[in-house]
Amino acid sequence: MYRYDEFDRALVLERVEQFRGQVARRLSGELTDEEFKQLRLRNGLYLQLHAYMLRVAIPYGTLSSQQMRKLAHISRTYDRDYGHFTTRQNIQYNWPKLVDVPDLLAELAEVEMHAIQTSGNCIRNVTADHFAGVAADEIEDPRVYAEIIRQWSTLHPELSFLPRKFKIAVTGTVQDRAALRVHDIGLRILRNSAGKIGFEVMVGGGQGRTPYIAPTIRKFLPKEHLLSYLEAILRVYNQLGRRDNLYKARIKILVDSTGVENFTKLVEEEWAEIKGGELTLPEEEYKRILNYFAPPIYQPSNGAVKTFETHKTRNLDFARWCKTNVANHKCPGFSIITISLKPIGGVPGDATADQMDLVAELAEKYSHDEIRVTHEQNLVLAHVCQSDIYEVWQALAGAQLSTPNVGLISDMITCPGLDYCNLANARSIPVAQDIAKRFEDLDRQHDIGELKVKISGCINACGHHHVGHIGILGVDKRGVEFYQITLGGSGAEDASLGDIVGKAFAYDEVTDAVETIVDTYVTERRNNERFLDTYRRVGLGPFKEALYGVA
Repeated sequence: MYRYDEFDRALVLERVEQFRGQVARRLSGELTDEEFKQLRLRNGLYLQLHAYMLRVAIPYGTLSSQQMRKLAHISRTYDRDYGHFTTRQNIQYNWPKLVDVPDLLAELAEVEMHAIQTSGNCIRNVTADHFAGVAADEIEDPRVYAEIIRQWSTLHPELSFLPRKFKIAVTGTVQDRAALRVHDIGLRILRNSAGKIGFEVMVGGGQGRTPYIAPTIRKFLPKEHLLSYLEAILRVYNQLGRRDNLYKARIKILVDSTGVENFTKLVEEEWAEIKGGELTLPEEEYKRILNYFAPPIYQPSNGAVKTFETHKTRNLDFARWCKTNVANHKCPGFSIITISLKPIGGVPGDATADQMDLVAELAEKYSHDEIRVTHEQNLVLAHVCQSDIYEVWQALAGAQLSTPNVGLISDMITCPGLDYCNLANARSIPVAQDIAKRFEDLDRQHDIGELKVKISGCINACGHHHVGHIGILGVDKRGVEFYQITLGGSGAEDASLGDIVGKAFAYDEVTDAVETIVDTYVTERRNNERFLDTYRRVGLGPFKEALYGVA
């Protein structure tokens, strides 16, 4: 994984001391809350419903064991013994005291971590496929390019005050585990007919008040031109993006209002002015960063596959967990383990300090000292020898981290909602907990199969409800919580926005409504058809009739 150079180190340490002075001025009253607001946001510090919240960057979702242990230590020392992993592969602390934040940031700097550009109108944490570097069908490791983008965009003077926040995701496979088409820019690594490697460039995706699926504006961009093309896109956005209306400031609105063809023309014209200049990526620089992501030396034990299969035969609970939580690895004899942070009745995405320490220990012992955070709020051990998987599972089970539900109905993306967020209209966490408890029976979950439920507590869509197979949006109606349901969304390579079913449901009706939707799917499905495939085949009618008595 990437290690800081002298520039990274100096920048982070200087920012810590700068913010320490700003906090002292706020605490003394020298700065008003409004004056302090932009300063704290530039350091990832939000003021939420009950307390400050600090968002810590985990670039492209990759952590070392040492870094995970530090996150556990911070949760014990400065928070309430837990952290919340987010859909941008970051971690949030919900209860830090303002006076402690500079010390907290200084401790993060000790392990090459920070909170810079995790908020504000800038390029946020660049995300990537959580199976990067180990997926069997990967063309190149997308984290290399995510790191290049991070270095280019961090405190870039032209990109520090954009019209609105900006999000970029990168993947190296056809299967999209990074939700490319709901990002401001999505980049998919591909190989053209001549065998050259480059990117498909998608621009103008996003959720929130006005959701869009990003169109492709360039089918193939040679990889050496990545930064100059990104800069051309950002320049057009900086020049033409709305700054007079917060709700129309995202690049998705600019692409839609300008038209995809005209927007592409503007970008290409801007790019022609800078193409081939100093932003051209030198091959030696690419190789330098690539070396940080060199794969470990894999040494599978003799009989690893046989040992793994034997354990599955002898222990049905282990076999069931493997079915959902263990994925194929590019190296024979190894597997990828996804650790669910969605225990039945728990808070989706939360991990205790003890759990973080255990994951760090397992990564150090069994996964070449590397951990990944997924945009679906789970964790990944990416390099596990198959002869060790049973031992890893046993250790996870002892820490309530062995829920066998990855990709199933209880593996929900959920925003903090009204329990924490001052922007929320409704609760999200209790809804997720109620649904998980209703579908607690794992045999039933496995029979239902892949079903992605995503819940947001307000229209900002931090829970990605627009692209849930079943999406749930909390709304406020005269002080009462109601929930609007959408069906048929997807954030994967078959990206789509969900269709609104009909009138919203009261809080105590939501779980029943979800069960009705699931029962309708089970009735309508053919053979082993996924929920999404069934919905796309039969449409909204059967589900609407089951929910409301009318198609």
